[in-house]
Amino acid sequence: MRQPAAVITTVLHLLLPLVTLAYPFVWYFGRDQLPFAALALLMAAVWAMRALLQTEKRQKIVSLAVSIFFVAIIVANRPQAMYWYPVWVSVLLLVVFAGSLFTRQSIIERLARLQQPDLPPQGVRYTRRVTQIWCAFFIINGSIITALILTENHAAWTWYTGIVSYVLMGILFAGEYAYRRWVLKLTST
Repeated sequence: MRQPAAVITTVLHLLLPLVTLAYPFVWYFGRDQLPFAALALLMAAVWAMRALLQTEKRQKIVSLAVSIFFVAIIVANRPQAMYWYPVWVSVLLLVVFAGSLFTRQSIIERLARLQQPDLPPQGVRYTRRVTQIWCAFFIINGSIITALILTENHAAWTWYTGIVSYVLMGILFAGEYAYRRWVLKLTST
């Protein structure tokens, strides 16, 4: 039988993606009916719990930063700031990915080494390039979301942040994986 802590951890690991995926739609369709502070408090709590469960320092910092973002919205009583959550996440991911370019191993190289510990030098160069591509994606993604917020196109914001950006991330991830696997043959078979 699983211990209660393991069950809670599993639930939280499932809850965060679900809440994050639902967030744009819950905010957009419920912003006039729900008190914004309730959704902000839920998001702050979920991200704070995620921070407590993280073992990797960078992930812990990102999770705490997102939690603090929502607490700040509540304290400042700024419901319109709820739209900026996806921008904040893009900025934080950009910082993590770009910051890894100044370390011995980029974030993508670390992930690639989970599959192939003896990554060849061309694989190391390739993973640095992929990390740079993800940085560009986060800049473009955050810029599009910012433009939608500034133009007050909230319906487009909802669909872009709730579906389109995830589809684009999936395409980038799948395209890179296919390219690496079948063209460069950098993964073990």
